[in-house]
Amino acid sequence: MRSARPNWFFRFKLYHLPFWLVYHYLWWIVTLGNPVKAWESLLYLPYTIKFSFYVVFQALATYFNLYFLLPKYLETSRFGLYGIWLLGTIACATLGIIGGYYFSAAVTGHSLHELYGGDTKSGCFFQFLGNALPSTVASLTLAMSIKLTKNWIQTRQRQQLLEKEKLEAELTFLRNQFNPHFLFNSINSIFFLIHRNPDKASDSLAKFSDLLRYQLYECNDQYIPLSQEITYLINFVELEKLRMDRATGVVLNIDVPPADHLCIAPFVLMSFVENAFKHVSRETDRPSEIAIHLTLEDHRLFVHVHNTTSGLAEKEAVRSGGLGLKNVQRRLDLLYPGKHRLSIRSDDASFDVDLELTLAESVEINLESYDQLRYH
Repeated sequence: MRSARPNWFFRFKLYHLPFWLVYHYLWWIVTLGNPVKAWESLLYLPYTIKFSFYVVFQALATYFNLYFLLPKYLETSRFGLYGIWLLGTIACATLGIIGGYYFSAAVTGHSLHELYGGDTKSGCFFQFLGNALPSTVASLTLAMSIKLTKNWIQTRQRQQLLEKEKLEAELTFLRNQFNPHFLFNSINSIFFLIHRNPDKASDSLAKFSDLLRYQLYECNDQYIPLSQEITYLINFVELEKLRMDRATGVVLNIDVPPADHLCIAPFVLMSFVENAFKHVSRETDRPSEIAIHLTLEDHRLFVHVHNTTSGLAEKEAVRSGGLGLKNVQRRLDLLYPGKHRLSIRSDDASFDVDLELTLAESVEINLESYDQLRYH
């Protein structure tokens, strides 16, 4: 029961209420020129009712604009519809506030002339309109300014975090891959293949060259085509198979149709694949295996990586690979907020990773980059 209050408090943004009360009170001070006189007038029931109408209807108009109109129309570049909806919202809020004047007079039994001046009903209406309309426009403008400034700060911070995480992930991955152990083993495997199977050696050398080229030159963007990442993954697996014991079974199943329009962050998948090869069991009394499955359904990419492991190897995987997996989780949180699901399971016999990613199209990536530049 204790945790329910904060959830409701933040869910309905009740913490904004003091802001609205103070905001309108400051406007009332500006109008009357005296804070004490403004406070005393608000204790007068008709003015209290009128004041509450200002608070309620301008808050409703503001939140409707910020959390419905902005995401649905302005952020999707439908400016005409946004303008129409915004004008309608201002009109409705203004009429609602004007209704507060009439309601306060009716409830308290006073005439509009006694409370607010004005000679005729039409004169009162235009007087109320002259007060309510500028105030509503000012409230919406202030709220939009705060919202856009907040978005700009968050976008800038998120971009900086993304750049930092991407750089750290790339450096860590390159440091792990471009080490003498990896290079010499791969080259030696290809060297021995030259005498036994020259065609296979030539093909492996081409894969090795593509792998190095990809790591050095082709993955400098924040997002790359999905087909490019899959090609790299295939080359990586083929090279690792050359170094593996023949007793270790390696299964690579890629059920991904041509999807050049989809993009993915580089190196997101490779940490899990590399971890599987690094910590697979090599015991002689039971089979060792690595299985990698990729499936694409519309924009959703499903990845399953499985490897057998011994108890000691499993502990080593968690100890040495834990930081890398945490870094991947962090990158996923930054790159795919609300668009991924990651499940990691381990026991004494196996290590399994299941990842679901909702991929964006290249057009969406370009629009997002454009928006970030525009807000900067």
